Amino acid sequence: QVHLVESGGGLVQAGGSLRLSCAASGGTFSIWGWFRQAPGKEREVVASMSWNGGSTYYADSGKGRFTISTDNAKNTVSLQMNNLKPEDTAVYYCAAGLVGTGYNYWGQGTQVTVSS
Repeated sequence: QVHLVESGGGLVQAGGSLRLSCAASGGTFSIWGWFRQAPGKEREVVASMSWNGGSTYYADSGKGRFTISTDNAKNTVSLQMNNLKPEDTAVYYCAAGLVGTGYNYWGQGTQVTVSS
């Protein structure tokens, strides 16, 4: 059974940094992603990458501020978020899956709150 567990969320002031981590167990994956959902808004992709790091995508909202990385030996994916803004406030979810079938596995989410 696949489990994804996020950690690292919290409250931070604008301009601060947070590092989210997601530990996966019970499977191997070829794509990883971080998504977020703010109150009243749809879930949106923040960043994604292939398992070998060969293909990386960042939403415009996080370009230059967020960095996604994986540790395949530990089956983890991280999201380093710098220069956080109040509009980054959301529940962040990690997701994993396979190329061709998409993100089939999701974590429970971790709250990120950025105060102004």
